[in-house]
Amino acid sequence: MRAWLSLRNARLYHWLREHSELGVGVLLLLIGVLVLTDALTMDVDLTQRGPIGPRTVPVVVGTGLVVVAVLLAVDVLRGGRGEAEGGEDIDLSEPGDWRTVLLLAGVFLAGAVLIGPLGFPLAGALLFWGSAYALGSRHHDRDPLIAAVLSLVTYVVFNNLLGVPLPGGPLMGVL
Repeated sequence: MRAWLSLRNARLYHWLREHSELGVGVLLLLIGVLVLTDALTMDVDLTQRGPIGPRTVPVVVGTGLVVVAVLLAVDVLRGGRGEAEGGEDIDLSEPGDWRTVLLLAGVFLAGAVLIGPLGFPLAGALLFWGSAYALGSRHHDRDPLIAAVLSLVTYVVFNNLLGVPLPGGPLMGVL
């Protein structure tokens, strides 16, 4: 019995390994359903919307994600496989760099948590600098300056030019 379970688990593991692209399809499907659910349950006052409305882009993006997920799953189940690029210079047998992944996840989480109390200019600068650091840049004199300029430019473009209000935080009166 134990040998049969071990063989069955080995076959399942091998099948999942051979069809790992299905994981991407499932992820795309979940994100697409989430976007569609959020867009379709959005409370929109008919007098506030223009000819297209605020639901249009999320519905189009969500529908596209669901369609791509289904097409990817069908392709994978029919035997399709993604091919590595010809110029790929990485060794796929090497394990992933989890330190970088965890650093980036921490930086994004910190940015999401700090955007409310610090505002976008400061939280964005920390996000940009932390991402550069996590990805290997060690220019400690240049990176924070570039991150601050990039964050301020992004804030001004979105807040002043595009009319998308971003939280200013303590710098609200200054900017």
